[in-house]
Amino acid sequence: MELTVEAVKMESQGVRNNSTLICAPLMADSVEEIVVQMNRAKSSGADLVEIRLDSLKNFNPVEDVQSLIKQCPLPTLFTYRPTWEGGQYDGDEKIRLDVLHFVMESGADYIDVELKAVEEFNNSMRGKKPAKCKLIVSSHNYQCTPSIEDLGNLVAAIQASGADIVKIATTAVDITDVARVFQITVHSQVSGAPIIAMVMGERGLMSRILCPKFGGYLTFGALDSGIVSAPGQPTIADLLNLYNFRQIGPDTKIFGIIGKPVSHSKSPILYNEAFRAIGFNGIYVHLLVDDLASFFQTYSSTDFSGFSCTIPHKESALKCCDEVDPVAESIGAVNCIIRRNSGKLFGCNTDYVGAISAIEDGLRGSVHINSATGSPLAGKLFVVIGAGGAGKALAYGAKEKGARVVIANRTYERAKELADTIGGHALSISELDNFRPDSHMILANTTSIGMQPNIDETPISKEALKSYELVFDAIYTPKITRLLREADECGAKIVTGVEMFIGQAYEQYERFTGLPAPKELFNKIMSNY
Repeated sequence: MELTVEAVKMESQGVRNNSTLICAPLMADSVEEIVVQMNRAKSSGADLVEIRLDSLKNFNPVEDVQSLIKQCPLPTLFTYRPTWEGGQYDGDEKIRLDVLHFVMESGADYIDVELKAVEEFNNSMRGKKPAKCKLIVSSHNYQCTPSIEDLGNLVAAIQASGADIVKIATTAVDITDVARVFQITVHSQVSGAPIIAMVMGERGLMSRILCPKFGGYLTFGALDSGIVSAPGQPTIADLLNLYNFRQIGPDTKIFGIIGKPVSHSKSPILYNEAFRAIGFNGIYVHLLVDDLASFFQTYSSTDFSGFSCTIPHKESALKCCDEVDPVAESIGAVNCIIRRNSGKLFGCNTDYVGAISAIEDGLRGSVHINSATGSPLAGKLFVVIGAGGAGKALAYGAKEKGARVVIANRTYERAKELADTIGGHALSISELDNFRPDSHMILANTTSIGMQPNIDETPISKEALKSYELVFDAIYTPKITRLLREADECGAKIVTGVEMFIGQAYEQYERFTGLPAPKELFNKIMSNY
């Protein structure tokens, strides 16, 4: 199925499974710059714009407000945020509130007034509020996410202030904080005014993406990556084209990549494009998780249907599962978790198949050996760098294929423990440069040495690479690491982490969806990357 950017945009902006709006925050020094941004917001697919008056350097309220409303191709939300609520305005409070009154009277669609200021705002209102203008009353907490009781009281106070729309923004200290905001969002659907509820920071990202599932009124999407009005804000392009935001509904199943760090992962690109291509009602997100057991305990609903696990959680994931595949049990690590309809967690390992298949294909090259004749790894000396979850998977897979396995790790004790388990030998990583018993060895790096941003690092000297026939690196950001570049220069065959990434994703996709993996589509998506 050919998926062009235009087709994706048409689909993203066409059929909608939710009424949640995308609002583009506009911040600039001048009115002229904001007008340019307004038009970009419209062409990007935003539903409305938030004009941050506090960002303007030279602001003439009477002229500028009317000019901005007149020139805006989308509905307008005006915010004049003071420094005491995280904004840039540090002038007289009465003047600020007078400007907001003028904005309201001039034909704005929405204005945002802080809970701390709304009583004074209401008391100083001249006559009745225009019916067209919706009053958003907001509260921002840049330290934490309060308890469910405190959040409930906060929402009740905002509702009682005369708000047409409630807005709360908290900060995620842990990803489990987001669950309380989801709970409040759902509860508010029943109890009163529409709600905008989000959790700031990377750990709060899914609050911004999944708000249509839980009934949020709007989410904020930046025009450009890195230029945001609050921490953790995704771009409009990512909301529409990466996360399929318009297609998310109450019944959408949630999947995600659990890791720390995790923002580098390309898994959401792969799964969300595949979900969209077949019309599967699922969304796949980045999940920055500190405490795995706490995460699973908090997100115990069957709506949270499946997870990929990456560094450093593959081994602890095994302990969190109610049931574990025998192969994953033997490896001692899990990289894929499925939540059964009963709510029980089932763990398996797709790493070893993905990586070993990619390495075998690399050894075979253009010569396609029938699998019945055995693996090209049989009898080879196979050196695994790292004794974590991925290292265990590769060591297990290589041993199963008849290779002689050597484990090299920073701490020799961990290498020895894994080597003893699978029947191999152990080295400390510092011994690798002088380890050359064979000239046709296989090397597999499963550590994060050389991963962005530390792209100048490598686990082994270039000179030592001359003893290897093939070098594999599980890292795929960057695709060609320093290790692979130097191995290639030494004449070794190289296999990138992208091949392993695609290989391990086949089985995960099938377990997530119950459908055959679209292998051609996976390869096409990752070839673009």
